[in-house]
Amino acid sequence: MPTTDNTAEVRQWIADFVAETLRAETLDQVVARLDNAIIARIPEFRDRDMRRDLAASSHAHALEVLSGLTQDRIDYPVPAEAHAFARTLARRGHDVRLLLRVYHLGLEAVIEYMTEVVEDRQLPQDIERSLLLRLFDRTTRWVNTSVEALTDTYMEERERGLRAALEQRAEIVRGLLDGHDLDPEYATNRLGYRIGQRHLALVLWTDVGNTPIPLRGGTSGGDPANLLERVVTRYAGTFGNGSQFTMPSGASALWAWIGLDGEAPEPGDPGWTVEQPVRVAVGVPAAHTDGFRAGHREAVAARQVAERAGARGPRVLHYSEVEVAYLAGVDEPAMRALIERELGALAAPDTQSARLRETLHAYLRARRSPDAAAKMLGVHKNTVRYRIQRIEELLGHSLDQRGPRLEIALDCVAVYGV
Repeated sequence: MPTTDNTAEVRQWIADFVAETLRAETLDQVVARLDNAIIARIPEFRDRDMRRDLAASSHAHALEVLSGLTQDRIDYPVPAEAHAFARTLARRGHDVRLLLRVYHLGLEAVIEYMTEVVEDRQLPQDIERSLLLRLFDRTTRWVNTSVEALTDTYMEERERGLRAALEQRAEIVRGLLDGHDLDPEYATNRLGYRIGQRHLALVLWTDVGNTPIPLRGGTSGGDPANLLERVVTRYAGTFGNGSQFTMPSGASALWAWIGLDGEAPEPGDPGWTVEQPVRVAVGVPAAHTDGFRAGHREAVAARQVAERAGARGPRVLHYSEVEVAYLAGVDEPAMRALIERELGALAAPDTQSARLRETLHAYLRARRSPDAAAKMLGVHKNTVRYRIQRIEELLGHSLDQRGPRLEIALDCVAVYGV
């Protein structure tokens, strides 16, 4: 900004003003006035430590600005105390907008003070105008320079703090999952999640990988991580006591634990429903550190089953429903041999064979009750009896001979297909 303050009188007035203000008692009073104007508008600075860091920053800034008023330089070094203050805001968890507000209010207070001083001297109008132009120009340059530099300092400190916190949380979770002897109270305090309660462990991911989630209207931009977090929050409110802990396991994958007070929800509960592209694997609820670890291990296993099953599997898969299929599927060639050996002709990929397999599976799960199986399938009990007769003809033996093995084979086919 160009100025007209090139007269000797203006320069002399500024020199006298700087010399007078730099006196220790006067400077302390000016700094206190400016700080009080900020504190009155920002409640967070009623904290003693925050006020102390603000005062140190303001005092150091005042020395730099005052010394620059008598010179023709346009740069204003940002003092170390100001960088320390920006780091304090970051460490205390305040938003960067608070830092910007401090300097906005500080600029208002400085301009108000300087305008008041100039007007009190009752100078000629042209001199007063030149003084105010120079003072406004210099203070504005000072604030712009400070905000630019200190925003960088704030962000660096915030990122450093976040990395340290995330690393510590990840280290604690790894220790819990690896079976290390960690104090549950220590882990609870660091994670913000009670380890001593009953847990429901989840593993969540998306079908679309890291691709932005399509939004309504055909646009894109939804963050997969945010979508998964919202699912966990809904589950925690619907099924749990509201407490939850999450940890990213990838750009589009999440580990989660939900605190439970009552009974765990049944796999068929409609509250489990999720929409594409979300997939969820659920462990068996259990308590304390062992439950935290075991539930996660089971959720990971259920995810393996879901991924091997592909599109044919449900979007939410509970380990309790696929435990046998998971264990049998560890050795896929052996599992396929078991299916072929036990199901024989029933392992054909046609619709009629699939209907017979469904009937046999329901019949065995219903403890060989035609009535119960009919209710599960929504057909007449005589239809179940007829199909069971046909199944025994195709198998070449009675179901009483190899019932358990048949049920294992059917569990595997239900997940992995024929």
